[in-house]
Amino acid sequence: MTDIYRAAERLMGMQDADWRRHANPLSVWTRFTCLPLMVLAIYARQWIGWWALPLLLLAAAWTWVNPRAFPAPSDFGSWASRGTLGERVFLARDRYDIDAHHIRIANVLTALSAVGLLPLIYGLIVLNPWATVLGVVAIVLPKVWFVDRMVWIHADITNTTPGDPLPDPTLPHERTPT
Repeated sequence: MTDIYRAAERLMGMQDADWRRHANPLSVWTRFTCLPLMVLAIYARQWIGWWALPLLLLAAAWTWVNPRAFPAPSDFGSWASRGTLGERVFLARDRYDIDAHHIRIANVLTALSAVGLLPLIYGLIVLNPWATVLGVVAIVLPKVWFVDRMVWIHADITNTTPGDPLPDPTLPHERTPT
């Protein structure tokens, strides 16, 4: 079975330098604009017809550019930065000792976000603003909670406290292969 997290990571083509840049809180917070911009572009077809397609392509480009658009922060201690660092650890969970409860909750939150696709797709097909907004909110809220879980994973695995300064984003030691 394909790991949805790794598939998304491969699609984004993130390298170490990209992850460092994405740990900039501006990158993390503006990342939450990606889905609404795509949704708005699709919804705009009712007003501007095929001109919505270039808007959708711009929104898709922003989704790819966003993690690379900002410089790496000088301090990786913020909630947003630690969320990014925790996501890197989570994506490499086969090489780290992450508590099972973190993985379970991350999977549940991802499933909840996926459920939000139902009203979103319906709303975009029939141009129902309420269903569309419900879908966006149902996708984004679990994603924010997912990022918070990634902060917790990073804190647990590095024995650091979120909010404390963190000048170096070095990942923790990987477990030794058995």
